[in-house]
Amino acid sequence: MDYTLLDKIIYPSDLKKLDYGQLQTLAKELREFLIESVSKTGGHLAAGLGTVELTIALHYIFNTPEDKLIWDIGHQCYPHKILTGRKEFMSSLRKKDGLSGFLKRDESEYDAFGAGHSSTSISAAIGYEIASKINNVDNKVVAIIGDGGLTAGMAFEALSHAGGLKSNILVIINDNEMSISPNVGAMHKYLTRMLTSKTFSSIKESGKKALGNMQTIKDIAKKVEGQAKSLITPGLLFEELGFKYYGPVDGHDVLNLVDILKNLRDKSGPKILHILTKKGKGYKLAEQNPITFHGVTPFNAKTGITESKKVLNKLTYTQIFSKWIDEMAMKNKKLVAITPAMREGSGLVEFEKKYPERYFDVGIAEQHAITFAGGLSCGGIKPIVAIYSTFLQRAYDQVIHDVVVQDLDILLAIDRAGIVGADGETHQGIYDLSFLRILPKVVIMTPSDEQEMCNMLTTGFNHKGLAAVRYPRGYTLGLDFNLNIDEEIKIGESRIIRKGKKIAYLVFGTLLNTVLQVANKNNATVIDMRFVKPIDEKMIINVCSNYEYIFTIEDNVVLGGAGSAVNEVILKYGFNIKIKNIGIPDKTIPHGNQNEILEEIGLDYNGIINATNDYIDYLTEINKKAT
Repeated sequence: MDYTLLDKIIYPSDLKKLDYGQLQTLAKELREFLIESVSKTGGHLAAGLGTVELTIALHYIFNTPEDKLIWDIGHQCYPHKILTGRKEFMSSLRKKDGLSGFLKRDESEYDAFGAGHSSTSISAAIGYEIASKINNVDNKVVAIIGDGGLTAGMAFEALSHAGGLKSNILVIINDNEMSISPNVGAMHKYLTRMLTSKTFSSIKESGKKALGNMQTIKDIAKKVEGQAKSLITPGLLFEELGFKYYGPVDGHDVLNLVDILKNLRDKSGPKILHILTKKGKGYKLAEQNPITFHGVTPFNAKTGITESKKVLNKLTYTQIFSKWIDEMAMKNKKLVAITPAMREGSGLVEFEKKYPERYFDVGIAEQHAITFAGGLSCGGIKPIVAIYSTFLQRAYDQVIHDVVVQDLDILLAIDRAGIVGADGETHQGIYDLSFLRILPKVVIMTPSDEQEMCNMLTTGFNHKGLAAVRYPRGYTLGLDFNLNIDEEIKIGESRIIRKGKKIAYLVFGTLLNTVLQVANKNNATVIDMRFVKPIDEKMIINVCSNYEYIFTIEDNVVLGGAGSAVNEVILKYGFNIKIKNIGIPDKTIPHGNQNEILEEIGLDYNGIINATNDYIDYLTEINKKAT
């Protein structure tokens, strides 16, 4: 499809050549291109549709990349990518070696700060603004954050700091009343109680006209206006933090946004512009169902129907968790579920419907989620925190100080562990085994299939103390399984899956099936280790006593991971054994589909075969030289 204006724009410098009145047409074309593009590649759609006019206005008024636009998260950044030299590359979005679905400093000079998780933009913007002062340059800095991002405490820490510094940053609150899951909490309710700016402005202007030139009465009215504004808008909250508040204004009126941003650009002091937008704007299907169109696989743009094929007879690991927690909640009235704004992603939609009084979405507040769970545990309730591996990293301090130190009884259901695929570096769940296993008393389980997952969830739920079950994104093996919530496994006990000779593979998690294929080729023993902690020392001793080579396999970083736990046992008992740890290498892992990434890092069938043979050949050669 040809686009009259959009096709002429490669960089923001081209955008600035447009007449003021052409910006509305450009917004229409940009939105159409975004729908066309994402329908083919998949990705995050609804949020970007809501920021089309804002993105145009920002690049039209500000001198990017010298002026810095700091976008929060990155879900809303596709229009920004299109206007900053990447339109022709959108067909590679989220594909291996293609454009990232988020913001990356090494992808474009216009991406001032990398963004994958939420609520970082204001902090980064303050840093940029202070750096500009130190460097004696006058770069303007704008942070764009959603109302969902304001549910995280980090955003308010930054607001408080900026207000105290009397920073010159501009913070734009993109208020679409929707993050990934519906927004929750007092801040969301506060924002949605306001009157629209049009209504407020008309009341204000009518009052001024009625008062005429009566200066004394006008002074009184100004004070009254200020008090009224504080009652019906969030202005008071932000102004108490040291910000000058403007808004709310229509975030889809591009011409008005241009005028406002032009006025605010050179104003001194910290400023907040509050805009109201609609997630999915301009695409009726996304407007009606912004959650479904938040993140999409390729779909038919006319019908909205996804083009991905359903995998028959297979559930995702998330769906297994969803079924298990619904069953366990029916039996145990003390069970509650907690999610940090990931109701759909973590499989808690049905749980909320069935047990609304035992469902808690705390917003984008992972730290609070863990400590809140700790308080529930102290009160005799058994909380299950359903959280992505990458987001658990944000709450690590709380896991240590508020749970482990106090020996509290909590189950972590860690979703998206291992390689997640298209979301890339910021979302790979490859560190949890390393940072959790160093904590005392924690029980860490790595299910290899759907049955093991059900049994481990039950085991972790019944365990008194902190337990974690970590499972990957994607489909299970499609095995028949028994959803028996009474069936546990013995903590710390592994199981032998296949017996062979000379070589033993100690596997942690869902790579087991791949390793079994390898073992069938080289007649190796395969052991499903199940537990990273407590690790099965007896099994490791047995393996050291009966095999020449040991290989540990995990989809966690090798450094400090499950393989390291095996190494520690071997050293503890003084075995002289040939062992190699196979897992995620010591580097950030880019985006691409899961199979592509596993192949690239050597965790597919061929990679494991090659690693095995290379290691044995290397040791054989060393022995020849030694003799």
